[in-house]
Amino acid sequence: MSAGWRGKIPNNDNRLPEEREMKKIGMVGIGLMGHGIATNILKHDYSMVLFEHPGNQPLEALIAAGATSTASLADLASQVDAIILCVTGTPEVEDVLFREGGLLAGIKPGTVIIDCSTAIPSSTQRVAVEVEKRQAFFIDAPMTRTPKEAAEGRLNLTVGGRHDIYEKVLPILQTYTENVVYTGDIGSGHQLKLIHNFVSLGFSAVLAEAAACAKKAGISPEVFLEVVGKGGGNSVVLERFRPFLANGDENGFRFYISNALKDMGYYTAMAQEMGAYYENAESVRRTYETAKSVAAPQATVPDLVTVLAGNAAQGTTTDQ
Repeated sequence: MSAGWRGKIPNNDNRLPEEREMKKIGMVGIGLMGHGIATNILKHDYSMVLFEHPGNQPLEALIAAGATSTASLADLASQVDAIILCVTGTPEVEDVLFREGGLLAGIKPGTVIIDCSTAIPSSTQRVAVEVEKRQAFFIDAPMTRTPKEAAEGRLNLTVGGRHDIYEKVLPILQTYTENVVYTGDIGSGHQLKLIHNFVSLGFSAVLAEAAACAKKAGISPEVFLEVVGKGGGNSVVLERFRPFLANGDENGFRFYISNALKDMGYYTAMAQEMGAYYENAESVRRTYETAKSVAAPQATVPDLVTVLAGNAAQGTTTDQ
């Protein structure tokens, strides 16, 4: 945890005022996950201000449900009690906060920033210190599961930061989640998210490689799924892959290969910083790197099977 995160700002009571309700929410990042989050928050009688951005999903349904929008980050920050970030990763989080006219240019004392993105924990810790200098608060609350669960209000969160701030915003978090786990100090939510994603994406890479090998061997998808599903490969990841392996349907696992590569890069960077072993993770990272270099820009993780079974993946093992 970064030094000073729990320290008091001079001449100021560094606590959220009890009388201030978290009823007006700002949101930056209305992508596949963010759209579901925003939809569920609006269903629970919160008001919402959305940041207009070309990367958003269409906003019409959210506007019809009562949300407003603005093209100014500073303006958004000046209007709301809490801000949810659902952007791609660390560079985007830092950009929306610190750019000229960014969130910190308009933020009010007592505002809570809830970072649902996947980010490098050491950056999260540094960002929290800078946010507190503005008499505001920052928690990391990265999510797991898919856009399907986001739309259903059934995401999982791991949340790091001050416990009193966590308790203050928990009712907001519960509008779009099924499970919320408080993990401890700032950055710990992002640490656990990266650890979780290494496990999930690592098994995805193993499963895709195995399925590609089975395809080369002429084994039918039905037989492959039956054998693996009744043995040690039975898992949530297998069930997400099942529609694709059975009939080419990617909707069970709509997670881009480019995002998988980003997350694995964050995990290996974190492990390096910590002095942890990461050779298996580096192998998984290289698999996604290979896939990204040959796959379509919007290819999803199940497309690994096609990539690894194709000629483009031949000779990609490395003895570096």
